[in-house]
Amino acid sequence: MKPYRIPQLAKKYVDYDMIQTHTELPPYPDARVHLLYIFLNQGSRKPSVHTELLALVTSLVQMGIDTHETIDTIQGKQNEGEMRSRQLKVLAGDYFSSRFYQLLSQKGQIEAVSTLSAAICDVNILKMNLYGKMKSLLLSAEEYLRQRVQLNMQLFLSFTPFLDDSLKELWKSLLRGFSECETVVREMQLSSGSEPFLYSYSFWHILDVASDEDKLALKENRVEPKDWKKMLLKYKAGEHLADKLQQAVNSVQSILKMVKGDGMFREIGQVLDPFLRQLNTPGSAVGEGLARG
Repeated sequence: MKPYRIPQLAKKYVDYDMIQTHTELPPYPDARVHLLYIFLNQGSRKPSVHTELLALVTSLVQMGIDTHETIDTIQGKQNEGEMRSRQLKVLAGDYFSSRFYQLLSQKGQIEAVSTLSAAICDVNILKMNLYGKMKSLLLSAEEYLRQRVQLNMQLFLSFTPFLDDSLKELWKSLLRGFSECETVVREMQLSSGSEPFLYSYSFWHILDVASDEDKLALKENRVEPKDWKKMLLKYKAGEHLADKLQQAVNSVQSILKMVKGDGMFREIGQVLDPFLRQLNTPGSAVGEGLARG
């Protein structure tokens, strides 16, 4: 099997000076992409010379979805920098999402175009259902996180029919575990911001457990940045996220212990390494980082 190099291939499409200067892209979905690459290489029912291409375009579609999700939808006057950042995110998300059509059609991969197109529709339906509940404040923190994980799995789940029957359940279990890891790490990043963020686990966690006074302030959007930081510490949002990451890592490790230690599963174990490092980094939890600030 070729060495894994999808992130390097993706740089051609996601690394642009203008984007890096004026805005910020979401994290690259490396764990899910690497896992897909391994399974398509070693577990596909129809081995393909285009495994690298399939993993690459899936990562670009996911980057497009994630980039659009970071667009600020708050109404009101924006300064020039904010407007440029927003415009670039719109254009970048559209660009990433469209490239998969071109790259796959050039190689005659019509089945993959159909597969990913249908998966994008499924993702959009899940997103609209989630956003409706969020707007109505009808979510618990656990439900928010569960739906976020499902959203992050959906594109990759579309490749399940490509795999040998004997590996489909293992694939889905590991995909869920790694999606949980990546989702929680992203939530740590989102929650370390200076303002209450409706699209974050910490917001929903605090809304679940806070005092009536703090809940009302959150619901009415009356929380200043300094108060938000105090809430994160008071309600131990960082500790809860660190616990969630530990649980996700433990889940993946448990699955890997139940399968034979051949080359395929050793490589899957390596995909877990960044999350183990995250857990072992002092002060990696949201609350600890804020306490130092």
